[in-house]
Amino acid sequence: MAGGASAANSTNGVRIVVAGDRGTGKSSLIITAAAEAFPANVPPVLPPTRLPEDMFPDRVPVTVIDTSSSLENRGKLADELKRADAVVLTYACDQPATLDRLSTFWLPELRRLEVKVPVIVAGCKLDLRDEQQPVSLEQVMSPIMQQFREIETCIECSAYKHIQIPEVFYYAQKAVLHPTAPLFDQEAQTLKPRCVRALKRIFILCDNDRDGALSDAELNDFQVKCFNAPLQPSEIVGVKRVVQEKLPEGVNENGLTLTGFLFLHALFIEKGRLETTWTVLRKFGYNNDIRLSDDQLLPPIKRTPDQSVELTIEALEFLKGVFTLFDIDGDGALNAHELEDVFSTAPESPWSEAPFAVAAERNALGGLSLDGFLSKWALMTFLNPVISVENLIYIGYAGDPSSAVKLTRRRRVDRKKQQTDRNVFQCFVFGPKEAGKSTLLHAFVGRPFTEVYTPTPATEERYTVNIVDQPDGTRKTLILREIPEDAVEKLLIHKDALAACDIAVFVHDSSSEASWTKATELLVQVASHGESTGYEVPCLIVAAKDDLEPYPTAIQDSTRVSQDMGIEAPIPISTRLGDFNNVYRRIVRAAEHPHLSIPETEAGKTRKHYHRLLNRSLMVVSVGAAVGIVGLAAYRVYATRKNASG
Repeated sequence: MAGGASAANSTNGVRIVVAGDRGTGKSSLIITAAAEAFPANVPPVLPPTRLPEDMFPDRVPVTVIDTSSSLENRGKLADELKRADAVVLTYACDQPATLDRLSTFWLPELRRLEVKVPVIVAGCKLDLRDEQQPVSLEQVMSPIMQQFREIETCIECSAYKHIQIPEVFYYAQKAVLHPTAPLFDQEAQTLKPRCVRALKRIFILCDNDRDGALSDAELNDFQVKCFNAPLQPSEIVGVKRVVQEKLPEGVNENGLTLTGFLFLHALFIEKGRLETTWTVLRKFGYNNDIRLSDDQLLPPIKRTPDQSVELTIEALEFLKGVFTLFDIDGDGALNAHELEDVFSTAPESPWSEAPFAVAAERNALGGLSLDGFLSKWALMTFLNPVISVENLIYIGYAGDPSSAVKLTRRRRVDRKKQQTDRNVFQCFVFGPKEAGKSTLLHAFVGRPFTEVYTPTPATEERYTVNIVDQPDGTRKTLILREIPEDAVEKLLIHKDALAACDIAVFVHDSSSEASWTKATELLVQVASHGESTGYEVPCLIVAAKDDLEPYPTAIQDSTRVSQDMGIEAPIPISTRLGDFNNVYRRIVRAAEHPHLSIPETEAGKTRKHYHRLLNRSLMVVSVGAAVGIVGLAAYRVYATRKNASG
């Protein structure tokens, strides 16, 4: 719900917009609700009207907006509808044509304007309906409600006779504060998956002894936390009896099971008591989207473009514990079912889509090892630390959210200090088409070599991530991000394009001179961008397809370029033969000592030479000036002494 999520916590309260055909009773409905009296004279359009807070049990302020349906006011109507938390659509009970207009104009118009808020349909002027033609409201509205699921409630009313006037706005306010759509699937008559996941997390948080059931004491603590009132022993017995009669597995010898807990909430919702479930969700920090509200999460992290975020040791130890807990079969890997269980208390699995779905290494049976599990978390934290910490909280991290992550030192400072204390490195993989970029990424996570060439679309962000063991015993996480050839220009439009890059690798097909030429062009392009923006990055060249015959001048060309630019000679690899020449370790080593592999272009050398000359000339001028000042001071001393002796 768009408007409702903010409205529930807003000091401005709930904003209800009343719309419908002319003459359907919009203004009379509003005045009668506000003044509790039918108006003698009704203006064409009312100003915004505030309803008394004590009209409703939630005591949330309600502002009602009247609208004109005339063509000349269509723009203003659209603006008001887009700002609504809920919409009341009116028709006149004595004018069947106005009822037809709901499905032929008003409801499609809300969809066209993308107004995604609850809708209350109000049949006004009930007192004027022809009693000779009795009509069942359910019979009339059922087809419309089937077609337009955004309709929460239908109600008939009469301002003149004071029939069900407050109820119209009560249902509208209730639909905002306690919306059905996020909780319940009306067609399937079941709780929605995200609601189930949130309630499961709440159940686990309340199951203090971790025995899979809420005991009488735990149920009572839950009741006090959510509703500020204890349950009487007879009430607890009554709750469990209701569950057991309908669902025997909902109660066991230890108390109310998760199945029983979910059944109770489905029962509340079916009986129209949505406020009960919403009260529970909000007490545990959930908003109307059934995600934790911002005040429960990590605040946005202030950082420069060349700083990144990593998980702390505390968070990593927590994740190792989670891995062990959910590795039910003890095979050292999480299968698909076990991984789904890990995130069964999150709104959804954060790894079901790109770039996470296939980013880490899996075993022959598709299981995710501990290294693969921690690697995915490292990637998620690197790309979006706020979402990463949010998911840590969903799966049970109980510490302060800010204790889960740390901000790294600026890469610019790392280069000056000639070392880094980072544990997670991002490598941009550049290269021409068919050079072997994707193959390098796939090999990093253990995927077998294939002869079939599949180009990476320029719009796709492809990552792989793994942990690399270093010769000194340390373990670093390396993220490889493929940059398709067609995406380079678009990437380098941005000044800070290379800010988050720890090292760039340029892959070429060692059997193709054209591939080598394009790779060196990309190297110069990237190095020039770094020199001009101050975000220089260390670079390595990878000569892929080393099992093929090299082109004739390959050795001379590669030696010349690497020497001219002051970087390491190309690293030959053959993915087909499984010969990687320690390439991933060498990438990490170059990233750990960034000053050793930063290339210099001819333009960069010229600029540096110019600055040296300029600094030298400034030094000569300043030394000359200093000598002059010293000489003048010496002369003054000599003159002073001569005058004193004379």
